[in-house]
Amino acid sequence: MATVTALRRYPVKSMLGESLTGVAVTARGLHGDRVAAVLDESGAVGSAKHPRKWGPLLTCRATLSDQVTVTLPDGTELVGGDPELDARLSKLLGREVFVSDDPARGGGALERAVPEYEGGLPDVLRDTARTDATGAAITSGRVAPGTFFDYGRVHLVTTASLARLRAAYPAGDFDARRFRPNLVVDTPGAPGFPEDTWLGGRLRVGEALFRVAVPTPRCVVPTLAQAGLPADPGIMRAVAREHRVPVFDLGRLSCVGVYLDVLEPGTVRLGDTVDVQPSP
Repeated sequence: MATVTALRRYPVKSMLGESLTGVAVTARGLHGDRVAAVLDESGAVGSAKHPRKWGPLLTCRATLSDQVTVTLPDGTELVGGDPELDARLSKLLGREVFVSDDPARGGGALERAVPEYEGGLPDVLRDTARTDATGAAITSGRVAPGTFFDYGRVHLVTTASLARLRAAYPAGDFDARRFRPNLVVDTPGAPGFPEDTWLGGRLRVGEALFRVAVPTPRCVVPTLAQAGLPADPGIMRAVAREHRVPVFDLGRLSCVGVYLDVLEPGTVRLGDTVDVQPSP
């Protein structure tokens, strides 16, 4: 029987997040997830998918109670909206930035470094890559309208998929936190990548009902140092070898986990069973 073994949310996009024992799931995803982001004066949304520009965000941690609180690398805690937080983040990143909870304020521009591994970027986007001031080859897109999400509102990873990748690359640390999921689901006895068979189906998790929408294409972020985990480019090379699957009409991309759409809001808790309802 599949069960929820971890619940995580990330109140500020591309910062480390927090573990939860239970959370309300709304139509927009987990309550408090990606409710804020760091923006710069160009209007770009801070994303560690462009690590040369935004990677230091992964040295900060965001939590949510009555308001968003950011813990900086030196342990200082400051709340969102505090000018001191914006000043400290600007120093960390080497240019003027600010924290915002308004997706419309920055224009939604999202930059991604072009990965070196196969299946890390659709060919149609690779042809649009340019080299920016950091010397990185990047592509540009936008966050999902009205949000700070790249695409899906809820992201799920299974223990079976992580175990399959660990077997393929034993030297790698396939800690689920590298992949920044909202839900980690234990799938005892399942073969690797059971999520592939769930596509188009529904998942009843606690009080919430989800539709399994699409595999989650992976970027460079799982290879970066974060949360005490070392940098390891071999992580995504292993994914590229083991699990490249079709995503819409974008070709076969390197994927771990699935994005979920919320069909029925409700509370999800650690230990909840996951009832898989195959697509008709």
